[in-house]
Amino acid sequence: MACLGQTYGNASSIHHFGQAAKQRLEAARRQVAALINASATEIVFTSGGTEADNLAIFGVTRAAAGPRKHMITCAIEHPAVLMPFKQLGEEGVDVTCLRVGGNGIVNPDDVQRAIRPDTVLVSIMHANNELGTIQPVAEIARIAHDAGAVLHVDGVQALGKTPVDVQALGADLYTMSGHKLYAPKGVGALYVRKGTRMFPIAYGGHHERDRRPGTENVPGIAAFGAAAELAGRRLGEETERLGMLRDRLENTVLDRIPGTGINGSRWNRVANTSNIYFDGIDGEAMVIALDLRGFAVSTGAACSSGALSPSHVLKAIGLTDDRARASMRFSLGRANTVEQVDALIEAIGASVAHLRRISVHA
Repeated sequence: MACLGQTYGNASSIHHFGQAAKQRLEAARRQVAALINASATEIVFTSGGTEADNLAIFGVTRAAAGPRKHMITCAIEHPAVLMPFKQLGEEGVDVTCLRVGGNGIVNPDDVQRAIRPDTVLVSIMHANNELGTIQPVAEIARIAHDAGAVLHVDGVQALGKTPVDVQALGADLYTMSGHKLYAPKGVGALYVRKGTRMFPIAYGGHHERDRRPGTENVPGIAAFGAAAELAGRRLGEETERLGMLRDRLENTVLDRIPGTGINGSRWNRVANTSNIYFDGIDGEAMVIALDLRGFAVSTGAACSSGALSPSHVLKAIGLTDDRARASMRFSLGRANTVEQVDALIEAIGASVAHLRRISVHA
């Protein structure tokens, strides 16, 4: 709020108002860097996770030398990764998209088998946005680096929900989004390890060390910095609390409602995300039924809402179209309580019973 009202200068200006904004900008850069054990000079602020993913993928691939270029990703990535890979494939870059097993976790051996001398980039997410499954990033980083490739990690769903140390992970680039840890929407960042060659994808001024031109969104960035600092302080206790709420939800639903199960691994995942199938249920009808009872849930990624096809993530881990359409994603957050989870369980039971009853009579 202070940046909207008092510190409203352009952070690139040398006058008093501009330098006050610059101080807020650089303080936030240090806060975000501290959350992932990086240097402040390695943080590039963006408009969000999608732009950061695009900057990493296009920037590294176009900066790489050599007539032939090869890239590796996997089938459960967010569209902000898959679509840039598709575009680069159409431009002549060789693309390998790895299959993922039913547990929703990439096998590092598959990365090892796919990597080639001309591989310039490997892009594997940290935590899946629909399943919550955590990927073996450190092991994949060793494989990529042994082959001379750069590793990009989409960390949007992991930041603030599980410890992130880019040094331990071995990530060369790490994508972050502010709103996933309670900053406003419209701000994100890309960690770029010092020495990583990357071209910009937009051209203009010399902002963000010539990596991302445009007047910086100082209010959003300041809020992102504050959110990062708060997330770091509360991470351990909040992760434990959310894990208990998620387990309470899952165990009770599976115990009370037949024809249900967990999609992906139940063990190696972030604490706040649960993906449950309800056989015989239409997911969109379930979203509406729960919404009418005061609960906001999803059938997949929010940015894919309105899509008629089932979730590409659930299809990639082997679910049939019917089961994928009958699956729901439940995301828990800082404001959620035991009482709310218990009320959600009751609402799920009532909704499933009603929807199954009317589907039988239809």
